[in-house]
Amino acid sequence: MSSNDLPSVALAAFAGSPGANLPALRGHNAALVLGLLRTAGEDGVSRPELAAHTGLTPQAVSKITARLRAEGLAAEAGRRASTGGKPATALRLVPGARHAIGLHLDRDELTAVRTDLAGEAVAVRRAPLAFEAGAEQLLATAAREVAALRAESDGTPVLGVGAACPGPLDHATGVLHRVTGAPHWDGFPLRDALADRLGLPVVLDKDTNAAALGLARDLPPGAGSFGYLHLGTGLGAGLVLGGGLYRGPRTGAGEFGHQTIQWDGPRCGCGRRGCIEALCLAAVARDDLPGAARALGVGAANLVELLDIDRVLLGGRTVLAHPAPFLDGVTEALADRARTRGGSTGGAAVPVALARGGPRTVADGAAELVLAPLFGAVPAPRTT
Repeated sequence: MSSNDLPSVALAAFAGSPGANLPALRGHNAALVLGLLRTAGEDGVSRPELAAHTGLTPQAVSKITARLRAEGLAAEAGRRASTGGKPATALRLVPGARHAIGLHLDRDELTAVRTDLAGEAVAVRRAPLAFEAGAEQLLATAAREVAALRAESDGTPVLGVGAACPGPLDHATGVLHRVTGAPHWDGFPLRDALADRLGLPVVLDKDTNAAALGLARDLPPGAGSFGYLHLGTGLGAGLVLGGGLYRGPRTGAGEFGHQTIQWDGPRCGCGRRGCIEALCLAAVARDDLPGAARALGVGAANLVELLDIDRVLLGGRTVLAHPAPFLDGVTEALADRARTRGGSTGGAAVPVALARGGPRTVADGAAELVLAPLFGAVPAPRTT
């Protein structure tokens, strides 16, 4: 397997299935093995353990790990204690063998991150961005920042670029729809345009989906469900249901900010009145943070009521600038819901916490758009 084959590994990977000892599924099997090596960390995992966890034969595991070692993706991590026979050699992932780039294309700022295979950031850049100004300045800014990240590296191959921006958009085709406040983007093939300009494979998704994917990275398969609520220049949600990112059949899930909760409320950028996004942003603009938090809490309670998720995570620059009132307001809204619902929910409020990653949550998640399929973590997205 050459470094140029790695994107094809991503395209072959899919989640939730046992290993298969068929040459046609070599990419899938490699993704399973890589995923276990990534999860094991520095302690590594032995070949017998890999065979037991994947359902692959020992011979298949040996061939895959030999290819991974030849490409510098895996290395020895010591030997397991002997159980009577020859001690088994543990293998580990080599995180620095390849890199991925994540771009958060916010309405007024671009955050670019270069990560290793473990998803850890090794370089970060930020630049002003006027998303509403259109494609040319966005593409030029992205190209400049990606080139700078690659120039700062030691020549480590870059697998691709994950780009995350406001929605709605079609994740499967990489085409933007009528982005709130920037309707001229409707129908623009941003993924393909970025790929042409950057000269790298590109995966495009909504900012909230990318963040949720990154936040789910440390969850074991099927570990639970959460909603990531992102309040910055807009408001949206990323949904992880049953341990996996949920985009919906038309990749339109998570338009959380456009729930109408006040019929005669302020006009929203989407054209309607009383959307949670409009109420939150209007309250923030008049420095009424408790009011913004109450509106966000109403939406969070609706989300919990609808999907019965296990927890709510908060992020976005507005939340990060004033975490206490938003944590308090959303927590109180979910506690009130638990009190009124009583025994039907076991009486316990759904917990609320700040998402890890701080201001890099979306950019880190964008890099994970590239990395996750390599490790069999999610069904592979289309890339150019």
